[in-house]
Amino acid sequence: MTNMNRTVVVLGATGQQGGSVAAALRADGWAVRAIVRDPSGHRARSLSAAGVETVRGDLGDPDSLRAAFSGAHGVFSVQPNSGQAGAGVTNEDEVRFGTAVADIAERSRVAHLVYSSAVTAGSATGVDHLDTKSRIEAHVRTLDIAGTIIRPATFMELLVTPEVGLDRGHLSLLMRPNQTMQFIAVCDIGRVAAAVFGSPDRYVGRTVEIAGDALTGNALAGHLTRAAGRTIGYSRLSATQLAQGEVLCKLAALVDDGRLAGNAQLDALRAEFPFLLRFDRWLAGPGAGLLEEALRAKDAGIAPR
Repeated sequence: MTNMNRTVVVLGATGQQGGSVAAALRADGWAVRAIVRDPSGHRARSLSAAGVETVRGDLGDPDSLRAAFSGAHGVFSVQPNSGQAGAGVTNEDEVRFGTAVADIAERSRVAHLVYSSAVTAGSATGVDHLDTKSRIEAHVRTLDIAGTIIRPATFMELLVTPEVGLDRGHLSLLMRPNQTMQFIAVCDIGRVAAAVFGSPDRYVGRTVEIAGDALTGNALAGHLTRAAGRTIGYSRLSATQLAQGEVLCKLAALVDDGRLAGNAQLDALRAEFPFLLRFDRWLAGPGAGLLEEALRAKDAGIAPR
């Protein structure tokens, strides 16, 4: 049986993670069915143009999920969370959505569920929109369904958003200048998920933390300086900035204790997934346009210190 004869339903396909999964699955020959709120929307039409079947549905509508999962081989599950600007969901919404997707996949006799979680899952962090993932993971493990959990590191894309200050020659993040943190390109999340669906015997029952590179703040600045052709400095967000929000302080503490910094075994991961991009290769490829936009940004929200 070829992949083309099997369908994977992708949640969040109009967003970053789901979109990367849909693209990678199509590249590997899978039939892909994306659940979208508005099939006539621009992003949904782009999916259709790429050969993805789009069906109307909503995470809050179990009937639409049951219809979408009918006859599917696999489901890729990712949910919006309260930490995302404009997501419009509560933490309880995220847990309700994530558990409902898993429950309906089980009842629909889906052969393989892949859930995208977070590197901090498995411990209580005190950050509600991170601890939701632990709750969903725990529920998935109680079900009679072949499942795989992936835990992506911090996205490389977050390093080149307008808010980080690259247009002013500076990058400010959560780790200290000489502190290492792991990152992954969003496109690689999709390629890992496609590899997992393609080799279920190898990945069912596993929880896999994934990252493509591990870099200090100073090393990030060095790569950005070379890619931008101008000097980019680095500093940790100042104590004043961190004090502006309780969540930001907690996130910095999670970097310091290693849970948000990431603990993926990079050498072993590259042996399994040789396509994983290091940051410099990402900057020269998928990230080049994003870097260019960030360097031109005029209204960055985080001022350099």
